[in-house]
Amino acid sequence: MLTRTLRTLERDGLLLRTVYPEVPIRVEYELTPLGQTLRGPLKALTDWSVQHIEEVLDARKGYDERVGKRST
Repeated sequence: MLTRTLRTLERDGLLLRTVYPEVPIRVEYELTPLGQTLRGPLKALTDWSVQHIEEVLDARKGYDERVGKRST
């Protein structure tokens, strides 16, 4: 699954994949200039996630309790 995701990101122009003909084969990935433009939005998403993790966990707990009561 990881390989498929990396290949998709390469196809989309977000990653550059370099294969070195060594034994064992070595592969390196780096962000392209287009991929670099995602750093800001991804940092904002990470910051939001850290800031709101307790609310998310509380929401999950409440949901699981409600759904669990319905199925019994």
